[in-house]
Amino acid sequence: MDSAEFARLVVANMPFAAALQIEIAELSPQEVRATMPWAPERCTTGGMLHGGALMAFADTAGAVCAVVNLPQGASTSTIESKTNFFRAVRAGVVTATSIPLHVGRTTIVVQTDLTDDNGKLVARVTQTQAVLSAKAP
Repeated sequence: MDSAEFARLVVANMPFAAALQIEIAELSPQEVRATMPWAPERCTTGGMLHGGALMAFADTAGAVCAVVNLPQGASTSTIESKTNFFRAVRAGVVTATSIPLHVGRTTIVVQTDLTDDNGKLVARVTQTQAVLSAKAP
């Protein structure tokens, strides 16, 4: 299975990611790049993307980054997430760039930067993903 097909499969198995129209643009163990368009139903007052929508987007991109770094048969779940917001998004597309900071036996730590159409940093999210061993049959 190629990386584009794998990315589509991952998002297809995450209904909330599909609802947010998240698309994985690039996928490798070293970096995941994804996009999410601005939409009025994802906004708070003043037409700004809601922080929760941005966090959900970053969590999704970070989880995909963790997934491509998992050992065979393992799964993952977010156990901690820290977000710093820097600017509002009122239109366009937000891009997430996720990189692994630590890939260990029990946890994977991922940093996700969200940028706007002008390449300006919107938010930085650092999350820890648990590495969940495959269950014995």
